[in-house]
Amino acid sequence: MKIVITKTSSILLAFLLLFSTLSFAVEKHFCGDFLVDTSYFGEAESCIIETITTDSGVKKVKKKRCCKDEVEKIEGQDELQKLSIDKISFQQKIFIISYAVSYDLLFKSLEKQFIPHKNYNPPNLFYDLNILHEVFII
Repeated sequence: MKIVITKTSSILLAFLLLFSTLSFAVEKHFCGDFLVDTSYFGEAESCIIETITTDSGVKKVKKKRCCKDEVEKIEGQDELQKLSIDKISFQQKIFIISYAVSYDLLFKSLEKQFIPHKNYNPPNLFYDLNILHEVFII
């Protein structure tokens, strides 16, 4: 059970570290007030673009004025804090060591003890001797 909890917690902490440092961008393309396209990877497709061919054969691309692009960046953590063992005080070191030892001892089972009289059956009593001899402790 201890191994399962340890592995599960280490996997959860690895995913927490991965998602806290993950950065990505969301691009949105609007035509007027309407959302036309959303993209998480790459560029969002724009709506109708007019292409104009000039007399010399060169194509010009003209975008509509009502269209706009929005880019929303979600940035993760860039720098991770590393804790040095030198910054921990002596009292904190003692606490960490005592906690680790007590936690380790918490899951250890006790050794089987030998009980020599485990299978011993007491003799059957046919008479209650105290009542038979009328001996009562007052």
